[in-house]
Amino acid sequence: MTDDSRARILRTALAMFAERGYHAVSVREISERVGLTKTAVLYHFPSKSDIVVALVEPLLADTEAMLEAVRSIRNPDARRWAVAEGLVDTWLRHRPLLRIHMQDQALSADTATYRRLRDIALTAQELLAGPDADFTARVRAAQIYAALSDPVVFFADQPGKRLRAAILDGVQRLLGGPPPRASARTPEQPADFPRRRTGRGRPGAMTPEMVETARHMRDSGEYTVDEIAATLGVSRATVYRSLTTSHNRSTVS
Repeated sequence: MTDDSRARILRTALAMFAERGYHAVSVREISERVGLTKTAVLYHFPSKSDIVVALVEPLLADTEAMLEAVRSIRNPDARRWAVAEGLVDTWLRHRPLLRIHMQDQALSADTATYRRLRDIALTAQELLAGPDADFTARVRAAQIYAALSDPVVFFADQPGKRLRAAILDGVQRLLGGPPPRASARTPEQPADFPRRRTGRGRPGAMTPEMVETARHMRDSGEYTVDEIAATLGVSRATVYRSLTTSHNRSTVS
C-alpha cells in the first residue's frame, strides 16, 4: 500500500504541476486530490521539492544513460545524430516534465537536480558540436539543443511520431544533411544472429553477442537506436543500458 500511495502522489502531482504550474500547487491540494492527509504525503515526501526530485529522476537517468552510450560512437556525424535522436526520443517520453520546467523552472529548484540538468546540456552540446569545435560549431550545437526541446513543449498536442519527424527535419537543416546511413532499408540481421522473439514481451537484457552486434551497428553510423532495438527485438532503453554498461566495462579493463 505504501508503494501504491507514493506512486499515486507522484502521478497526481505531475498532472497538477503540468496543468497549473509547480508554484501554484500546494502539498495540501495534492493530498486532497490523492485522498490522503497532508501528513501522509509528507511522510513520503518531506517537501514539495522532494516530489519534483522524484518526478524528474527518470528523465535525468534516461538522458544521462543515452549520452553515455552515444559518447563512444566513433563517427562524429553518427554521434551527432545519435545525440539528437536520443534527446528528442527521451524528451517526448517525458513531455509533462518539460512543460513543468518551461512554465516556472521548477526542475531547477533543487541544487543537485539543477547541476545534473546543466551537465546534461553541456555534455549534449559538446557531443553535438563535435571534436575541436570552433565558436560557430558550438553556437550551432546550442541552437540544435534548443530546437530539440522547445517544440516538445510548445506542440504538446501533436502526435509524438509527427512531432519527432518535424523536429529532426529541422535538425537536418541545421546540420546541413541527413543522418549518415547507407540507405533507408530495414536493418539486416547477421546470418548467425538469433531471430527476434515472436512471443509477447521483449527481453530486459542483452546477451554478450547481442551487445557486440549492437555496438557494431551503432559504430557503423548506419542505424538509429530505434533500428538497432527493432533488429535485436529489445527496447530502446535496453539498448542504451547495455551499451553504456559495455562501454564502462571496456574503459575499466
